[in-house]
Amino acid sequence: MTTTPTDDPAGAPTGDQAHAAGRPEAVDRADDRTGEQAGEQAAERAGEQADEQVGEQLDAAELADAMTRAIKRIRRRTGERLDPYGITPGQARALRTLAHAPGCELPDRAMRLSDLADKLHIAPRSATTVVDALEEAGLVERSPDPADRRAVRILLTEAGRAAVERIGRVRDEVAQEYFGEVSPADQAVLLRVLRSAEARFLAAGPPRRPAHPGGAAR
Repeated sequence: MTTTPTDDPAGAPTGDQAHAAGRPEAVDRADDRTGEQAGEQAAERAGEQADEQVGEQLDAAELADAMTRAIKRIRRRTGERLDPYGITPGQARALRTLAHAPGCELPDRAMRLSDLADKLHIAPRSATTVVDALEEAGLVERSPDPADRRAVRILLTEAGRAAVERIGRVRDEVAQEYFGEVSPADQAVLLRVLRSAEARFLAAGPPRRPAHPGGAAR
């Protein structure tokens, strides 16, 4: 009696059986599917890594934005507190810079006007305007430089030193208001991180610039 072939899928040959029977295309299709899955997984991993890198960049930008907002708010509040004393934020910076200069109370060692401009990162003409206002308020006085008659040194007066102390108290008050609710441990971590970032930034030096727009950096 002749046996009739069945269409039952359960009786379909396996990949190994098909290959042995001269039907390698079934095995090839299985290998193709495995390769496609591996490729998809690799693409997913690459995408995740790219997302992580973008996330790190966004986090750094967010941190920079948070720092900028903090600085603006602290400066604004400090300026509001100093306004009743007739001292602007720029004048406060100049007074504190003069007070922290070595030999600030000695006529032959006090800071030169040109050095003050450099410390404040402003033009000499702008520094002259600031010093003019401070001198008019009786907070500083000009003194000829004994070593160079063309140069001028800036001395704090008694009123100027008192103003520096007042500025220090205002700065402490504002800082306490802003960071007072932050734990000492978190403040220490924040300070350490900012100092580390600044040190690395300064150590890296200025960025290399391309020779011309679109050119390669040198």
